[in-house]
Amino acid sequence: MSHHHDRHANPRALLTPAMRSVVDRIARAGHVPMHALSPDQARAAYAAGAHVLELPTQKLPRVEDFTVTARDGFAIPVRHYAPAAGMLPVLLYFHGGGFTVGSVTTHDGLCRRLAHLGHCAVLSVDYRLAPDSKFPTAHNDAWDVVQWVAREGASRQLEATRMALGGDSAGGTLAAACAIEARNVGMPLALQLLFYPGCAGHQDTTSHRTFAAGFVIEEPHITYFFEQYIRTPDDRNDWRFAPLDGKGPDGYEVDLGGVAPAWVGLAECDPLVDEGVAYADRLRMAGVPVDLEIYRGMVHEFIKMGRAIPEAATAHADAARALRQAFSIS
Repeated sequence: MSHHHDRHANPRALLTPAMRSVVDRIARAGHVPMHALSPDQARAAYAAGAHVLELPTQKLPRVEDFTVTARDGFAIPVRHYAPAAGMLPVLLYFHGGGFTVGSVTTHDGLCRRLAHLGHCAVLSVDYRLAPDSKFPTAHNDAWDVVQWVAREGASRQLEATRMALGGDSAGGTLAAACAIEARNVGMPLALQLLFYPGCAGHQDTTSHRTFAAGFVIEEPHITYFFEQYIRTPDDRNDWRFAPLDGKGPDGYEVDLGGVAPAWVGLAECDPLVDEGVAYADRLRMAGVPVDLEIYRGMVHEFIKMGRAIPEAATAHADAARALRQAFSIS
């Protein structure tokens, strides 16, 4: 599966002027690369930069924090955003950050916008992070919260009959894998909303080579994050880590028939773009309705750069439209 990228002598030329300027500013700032930091330092560095390019904070009538109990008794923090009173359909949101960095706080601006534009509640999940919590803890935490919403969401005015799962990057991996879990137990989902999700177990696509350096997320970051998270190299071949090419307990790739319809938003200049396209193709071949958007000249993380990058607001609006359609909100 190859894009036009492998023929591109200078992949930087694909970036929009605004995107190139952001990439250059990041390079000039000369921060210590994330893979050279301890996980705690990396989390702090990511948190410090998380809001620099965000759009102004969307005010909402209700934002509250509570916890959902995981299977092992851990209290998983969640943040509940509601744009209106009463029972609302809900987007469960899993933040990105390579299973190692990121939090409900770093993705607060994005979740507020999705709640506001999508006319739905958003429940953002602070699943446990590596390296303290290895694979499959993040996946299990995510799925435990999904099951809690199905069982008890009504107690928080969340309509379990109209539930979507979403996330960016590693959070997109969690959303996609939980959509498979939901299909396995016959739980109806309205939509899976995937922003440049990680889908493949090994970083060996053309886009991983083309965009390995100089496009915000760099190859050493990806390797660093995944090495924090996985217990053994074999974890990379588990479908819960790699919904595209990972295997189930039977040794076969997971059948995707009957999983929730998908909206997939990718960045053209992103190491993860090829696996996102391949996953959309696999879903389509399994008969799943897929809406695929590739935002030209964008890099990984662009949806959190709305102050500098107009395409971020476009992607938020496109995702929110997909949510409203999935939830049958006029």
